[in-house]
Amino acid sequence: MQYDPIKRSIGNVVKSNVLLRKLFYFLLGVLFLREWYVKSELRKVLSKSSNKKLSVYDAGSGFGQYSYFIAKTYKNADVYGVDVKDEQIADCNHFFKQANLTNATFAVEDLTKIMHENKFDVVLSVDVMEHILEDVAVFKNFYRAMKPGATLIINTPSDLAEDHDEHDDHHEGSMAFVDEHVRDGYSAEDITRKLTEAGFTNIRTTYTYGLWGSLYWHLALKYPMQLLGISKAFFALLPFYYAVTFPIALLFMLLDFSVKNETGTGLTAVAEKPRT
Repeated sequence: MQYDPIKRSIGNVVKSNVLLRKLFYFLLGVLFLREWYVKSELRKVLSKSSNKKLSVYDAGSGFGQYSYFIAKTYKNADVYGVDVKDEQIADCNHFFKQANLTNATFAVEDLTKIMHENKFDVVLSVDVMEHILEDVAVFKNFYRAMKPGATLIINTPSDLAEDHDEHDDHHEGSMAFVDEHVRDGYSAEDITRKLTEAGFTNIRTTYTYGLWGSLYWHLALKYPMQLLGISKAFFALLPFYYAVTFPIALLFMLLDFSVKNETGTGLTAVAEKPRT
């Protein structure tokens, strides 16, 4: 089952209507455990600097949900989102203009070729690095693009995903993206070593999607996505499915988010560029 066609179908429905797009973002924030982890890290960083202007680089902005969260929640933050897909960049620029969020702009950029220097206070990269072969070069590009003292937040599949249903538990949407991966994922040790090589310090890693997260993923996302892969007609049944299953899935999400996962199929890394 391919996830991208389903994702594009949903995107085509919501992109022309501001209210539907905002509802879409809200549902992503509720249904996707990955967003809980990423937004938690963003709050830790951005809430500490509410009195000064911040520049945030959304490296691989996709649908723009994280740029939207930052631009809407932190008015002191200017978001610069980039992606390699022209249509997604055009779509985000159009939506953010319609939504009157002037503190976010988007452009097409290849992360292996960016030349920004000492420009950003925060760099965010969500489920991007597993698609890029030259990962250390990109980490070095991030480092160069960041101001001294800036924070890097990375979310990626871990290399433990092969232990869980043949890669299906990498992250939301993994069933389509696995074929595009240049690596299965990272271990905490591997990404720490590579970030250190790029110059980063104070590196902290957290495994996500442990036992409870895996149960959530199957119940809340994998099974309904499989049905949608069979026929779009199953869209009509989703409200009834989630009415029954979502309270259970929500409990699994809360458990995964609140316990320390010794292992997991997702990995979050937070690192800093030294001040001197």
